[in-house]
Amino acid sequence: MEWNPGVLTVGVSFGAFKVISRGLEYVPVPESALRNTWKWRNISTSMVHSVVTGIWAILCFYVHSRMAEDLIAIYSPSSHALVSVSIGYFIHDFTDMLWNQKFQNSWELLFHHAVVITCFGISVSLCSYIGFAVVALLVEINSIFLHLRQMLLMANMRKTTCFRINSIINLGTYVIFRISTLAWMTRWLVLNRDNIPLLTYSIGSVGMAIMTLMNIVLFYRLLRSDFLKSSR
Repeated sequence: MEWNPGVLTVGVSFGAFKVISRGLEYVPVPESALRNTWKWRNISTSMVHSVVTGIWAILCFYVHSRMAEDLIAIYSPSSHALVSVSIGYFIHDFTDMLWNQKFQNSWELLFHHAVVITCFGISVSLCSYIGFAVVALLVEINSIFLHLRQMLLMANMRKTTCFRINSIINLGTYVIFRISTLAWMTRWLVLNRDNIPLLTYSIGSVGMAIMTLMNIVLFYRLLRSDFLKSSR
């Protein structure tokens, strides 16, 4: 059996994010966040992942533009490594939440991570649908502002101009990089149904349906919390 470099990359990524999380224990935390330093550290680690993978995903399509022509078969070593690194992060975050947070407070994210790990894992192991997975990682551009919003809330900066500006950018990037991207990916799955094995198509369709539902709910929560409440 041919050695898949993704296995090693996933392991290295998992260890790297563990080290980053531990290293953040020595970084000063806002006084208002001291009551839950684990959550602050967890969000900060997620921010690192979003910045790295969001920019990396854009660069993958910019440098290897042919990947956009065939999201199933065409990919670059860089894009394969990107998806593998992301799997390592999601495994880290899954275990981190499972160990440090009550299940009833994190089951939605745990379920989300399980779906992502499964879908990305299939892609990396088969060296197929890498382009599709990289498209999915474009949502991390929005996650940067989503994590920043959580950190501003924990720092008691809700009423600041910085929070207001971030909220506007957050919703804008949410529509562009999350809702629109998921809609495009769903359309791509439907149009390419004949080129995708039934099992892979079924897993992808279920995964997209779950992600779409979760993102619509989260968008409504953000809109209600940051704009509808403040307008009232």
